[in-house]
Amino acid sequence: MTKEQSQLALDPTIPVLGPCKNISSLPYTVWADGQQFPLIVDQEIYAQAKSPVTLSFEAAGPRKHLYFDPIRTKCAIVTCGGLCPGLNDVIRAIVMEAYHAYGMAGVLGIPYGLEGFIPRYGHRYIELTPDVVKQSHLFGGTMLGSSRGPQDPTEIVDTLERSNVNMLFIIGGDGTMRAGQAIYGEVTRRNLKIAIIGIPKTIDNDINFIPQSFGFETAVAKASEAIECAHIEATGTPYG
Repeated sequence: MTKEQSQLALDPTIPVLGPCKNISSLPYTVWADGQQFPLIVDQEIYAQAKSPVTLSFEAAGPRKHLYFDPIRTKCAIVTCGGLCPGLNDVIRAIVMEAYHAYGMAGVLGIPYGLEGFIPRYGHRYIELTPDVVKQSHLFGGTMLGSSRGPQDPTEIVDTLERSNVNMLFIIGGDGTMRAGQAIYGEVTRRNLKIAIIGIPKTIDNDINFIPQSFGFETAVAKASEAIECAHIEATGTPYG
């Protein structure tokens, strides 16, 4: 596949589960409905393309019309892979928004990454409420725990069905985003009405189309501090 073809083969459209018949109750909100941000590609692709390259991404933000009725909607949050500054801030923000802005039915915390979906590991869900997460942003790591490695998407979706989860927020790096794609594929195969939302997380800042993921700047600052301290100590000795 040529560079031009690979760009044109990309489809950034976000599929919808069905008609959005529920009106959002958010007050005093600027809606993001219909907003698009163009994908910037290099000039070579523009020059080689036989037709204009018009790829664009949907703007993030609240929508006026919703598919899910919030008061009947349950969501789940899972963190996967290595640690990253800001994980607890993201978890807290989702929970606070779900309860205070949308009035959702409940939020489940899935413990220890994708392992938390698999019954044989014996991990118990965490009921996340504003009281549970109100101080979580003051601590590092992830309050949900994490794990590495793949798990069977079939078992994961079985658990989502069994737990009556309507929305899954999956927080992780490039491998986790691929896992989210596999989960979405299984959900689609079963024709289930479950939304899968990937939240990119990486201190390597190596996820396509994400200029800077959360935690990257903090990780660089802390690494720089350690290197600077080591350098200062080294220069204080002969041949340092």
